[in-house]
Amino acid sequence: MKTTKFLLFTILTVTFLSAQNRRTIEPAPDRSEGEGPFQRLIIRGGTLIDGTGAPPRGPVDIVVEGNKITRVASVGTPFIEIDEERRPKDATFEIDAHGMYVLPGIVDLHTHLGGVPKAPEAEYVYKLWLGHGITTTRGVPFTGFDLSLSEKGRSEKNEITAPRMFSYHRPGSGGDDWKDGSVNTPETARRWVRYAARKGADGMKLGSYPPDVMAALLDEAKKQNLGSTAHLAQTGVAQMNAIDAARLGLGSVTHFYGLFESMYETNDVQPWPVGMNYSDEQYRFGQVAQQWKLVKPHGKKWKSLLKEFLALDTTLDPTMTIYAAGRDVMHARNADWHDEYTLPSMWEFYTPSRESHGSYFFDWTTWDEVAWRNFYRVWMMFLNEYKNMGGRVTTGSDSGFIYKLYGFGTIEELELLQEAGFHPLEVIRSATMHGAETLYKPLGKPIEFGVIRSGMLADMLIVDENPVENLKVLYATGAVRLNDQTGEVERVGGVKFTIKDGIVYDAQRLLDDVRKMVKKQKREKGDRILH
Repeated sequence: MKTTKFLLFTILTVTFLSAQNRRTIEPAPDRSEGEGPFQRLIIRGGTLIDGTGAPPRGPVDIVVEGNKITRVASVGTPFIEIDEERRPKDATFEIDAHGMYVLPGIVDLHTHLGGVPKAPEAEYVYKLWLGHGITTTRGVPFTGFDLSLSEKGRSEKNEITAPRMFSYHRPGSGGDDWKDGSVNTPETARRWVRYAARKGADGMKLGSYPPDVMAALLDEAKKQNLGSTAHLAQTGVAQMNAIDAARLGLGSVTHFYGLFESMYETNDVQPWPVGMNYSDEQYRFGQVAQQWKLVKPHGKKWKSLLKEFLALDTTLDPTMTIYAAGRDVMHARNADWHDEYTLPSMWEFYTPSRESHGSYFFDWTTWDEVAWRNFYRVWMMFLNEYKNMGGRVTTGSDSGFIYKLYGFGTIEELELLQEAGFHPLEVIRSATMHGAETLYKPLGKPIEFGVIRSGMLADMLIVDENPVENLKVLYATGAVRLNDQTGEVERVGGVKFTIKDGIVYDAQRLLDDVRKMVKKQKREKGDRILH
């Protein structure tokens, strides 16, 4: 029976990798946007949210030399005129951030590029990310093996307009020089990990492998200083759930797969309906929500799992945003941003289809949405308790599926963490410092971004509204507010500047480029987008 299960897992993995390799995408053009890095950039007068969870403070002047922050200077007190003599001097470039908020750049730990048929140009995705203040992404994977590593290298050199990239790959994937095929034994597992490390990969995106193969993958990854995250799919979770994987050394659990299965009260596997067929995606995504009633919040198994995750320093990267449409598909389908920012090709991919992955709303009912709301209630409770115990919870989006658009999905993840019980400062810490810690832990060295302080890389965002008051101001579409002075409804917020590696990008200009891409494709397709 175990052999049959592993054969099915191998077939599904190979099918997935083959599909990934078919999704071609146009690499980003050479960079023509952004100014800098500068000899001495000074961001003047902003209110600082430093990413550690500390309260906002300001006004501060932030000095950046090249791509490093060299000084964060307190230059006054609110409502008192700033003494110019106290301020850092000799700027070669300045940003006036008086009345604005300065945060570390956002770290998104679960990303993919689009590719055909969704988003054929990488530039579209990169500009949506940077336009939302996302300065670091973890691709799991971004796209095909060689192209992911190539784009990562170009981003490191700032040859393209793109966030910083950490490139994680599925075992068995590889470039033209990988000839060994599937990873299905401990020996092939170790061989692939060594290959990925030589090629410059940063880590692995794992499935629910059999115990001996999983142990070999994670042990070899530790030796090679590679990170690990896992989508513990339902096809294999019965033999490798979240705590099984964490005990073997898994760095982070992405999504929720394997989490609930680690603490069932009266079952060992999920009690599927008799007509269950995992290959039917409405079954796959609809039935998983039924797990909410299989666990006991605050029960013995619940508490034991929290404690063991904490002892193992396991990161939870929930990506709540990607499944949020299950709670209210009408809301997701009619989000404010689709008209201006969603390519018609993306919209066609989202539309219910038995061919497009994640487009599973074949006959979605109130019963399904109620199950997902109950599931989120329990899931959020677990995440908040883990955070309160000192556990690391991060932000990932997995956008490009299920009505979730790049950049926008990441900001929605921040809102969902607040819904789970996180204070906005805890949310921002999850999206910045904790994301950086997760990426740097396998390297065994201190973080280089994710916090605004002297000595860190200059990865930041600047927004003219207070995100602690309202996280919606980080959306490209901003937040809707009634102006009582004019009596008019207006949109406020939207990231103004994104700084990556000391290079200053006008976020609004990048977003305008995206809107032009959407308009162009609409003209070419005859504006067939349907809401």
